[in-house]
Amino acid sequence: MSSDLKSKFLEVYETLKSELIHDPAFEFDDDSRQWVERMLDYNVPGGKLNRGLSVVDSYKLLKGEEELTEDEVFLACALGWCIEWLQAYFLVLDDIMDESRTRRGQPCWFRLPKVGMIAVNDGVVLRNHIPRILKKHFRSKSYYVDLLDLFNEVEFQTASGQMIDLITTLVGEKYLSKYSLSIHRRIVQYKTAYYSFYIPVACALLMFGENLDDHVQVKDVLVEMGTYFQVQDDYLDCFGAPEVIGKIGTDIEDFKCSWLVVKALELANEEQKKLLNENYGSKDPGSVEKVKELYHTLNLQGVFEDYENKTHEKLVKSIETHPSNAVQAVLKSFLGKIYKRQK
Repeated sequence: MSSDLKSKFLEVYETLKSELIHDPAFEFDDDSRQWVERMLDYNVPGGKLNRGLSVVDSYKLLKGEEELTEDEVFLACALGWCIEWLQAYFLVLDDIMDESRTRRGQPCWFRLPKVGMIAVNDGVVLRNHIPRILKKHFRSKSYYVDLLDLFNEVEFQTASGQMIDLITTLVGEKYLSKYSLSIHRRIVQYKTAYYSFYIPVACALLMFGENLDDHVQVKDVLVEMGTYFQVQDDYLDCFGAPEVIGKIGTDIEDFKCSWLVVKALELANEEQKKLLNENYGSKDPGSVEKVKELYHTLNLQGVFEDYENKTHEKLVKSIETHPSNAVQAVLKSFLGKIYKRQK
């Protein structure tokens, strides 16, 4: 990723933010304008920006040798920021639901003394900024309605994935028997894969003049990639080095439907299942250690490596059947970024 593209991308953020806090549809005063600006700066640009930058990357690959115009770069960046806004909206509300303490190395927005439950409305405001950005910059485009449909559909899928996650992880109903690979797959597909992997490429395809109905195979490959990405995440939560991944994993304590626990349940004998049922979801460090020891006993690191290699091979084969070399390049660039990642 060239640093000039990233600085261009951040420039576009400043432009969009300025437009939003001077939106003629609402009469801002200094206090409200300042609140929105602080809220945006705190929640929107802080991450790795992978999803947003992927729109620009993908559009470039679709265009091939042809140089992008200033306008095309701006529009691709604007769509990238819409995805980052969507992410910020989910994370602000997710952190409240999960009672999280930190996010991206700083306290969660709702944990700030002056914010508290105002964060719920801030989430709603973030969500409403997306159609404002789309209206201002894409209203006259032939693909405008397709963009609106895309963002609405992906938001619905993500919220529904979050719902299955929340009702499956209901505290007080700690039955591991509910957890299986199929439920893990559904949660991941809807909660993560669509908005992290599919939407950036879908935005680039729409800008390029493509009809999304002609690219169901692309969607399937990206959702499969998103699933693989989340399995890596589950693995790193337990086996990754905290100083590398930037967070201390708590999936075991939080009774998460992690790929590791699902695999462990598949491989465990009755006695080992009993150990899992007694210790999984417990905050006690001793219990967590017992679960991790079982993961080692069951050689989940080896099982994961096997999964990683098989999935990579399967994805490459699937990508190489695509008729368009440009689309293949987009998909391979995505896969290259995540294969064997350490964080």
